Amino acid sequence: MRKRLILLGLLGLVGAAAAAAQTAHHHPAEPQALPALPGQDAFGAIAEVVALLEADPATDWSRVSIARLRDHLIDMHELTLHAEAREREVEGGLEVEVTGEGRTRAAVQRMVPAHAAMMSGASGWGVEVGTTDAGVRLRLTSDDPRQVAKIRALGFFGFMASGDHHRPHHLAIARGAMPHHVAH
Repeated sequence: MRKRLILLGLLGLVGAAAAAAQTAHHHPAEPQALPALPGQDAFGAIAEVVALLEADPATDWSRVSIARLRDHLIDMHELTLHAEAREREVEGGLEVEVTGEGRTRAAVQRMVPAHAAMMSGASGWGVEVGTTDAGVRLRLTSDDPRQVAKIRALGFFGFMASGDHHRPHHLAIARGAMPHHVAH
């Protein structure tokens, strides 16, 4: 029985390899499957927005700025990968000191207040943010113990990723409707 299972497994591997070889050696007239991702996340986000703009006959190309979208995506990268977030629990939630150097600090000071304003009404939480010399101070609170647990579980980076407004926001930036995200 064991030999039979091993033999079936080997036959399965040979069949999979043959199928892969056929796919790799397609004829030019046959449709070729393409990778789903363009290779790098910021490049992919830009490519997706460009395709949407090109597909929309109402696009006002005189207002479009893919460079502004790229600047925002760099800000997202800086904030996510290079900002320091020192969190401490406070009554009813969380207070966070978010800091960074150079471009990271500038990204923090641009993105956190803008996101806090978006989330203030949508989340039902108390959202307070202030700029500091080193970055920002963010305070997230709620009277609901379940929301307090959620705030603390999400932490700063989960808060920044919350809300389903990022994709429309990126399209608006590219269309020229969100000038506050221009890098300094």
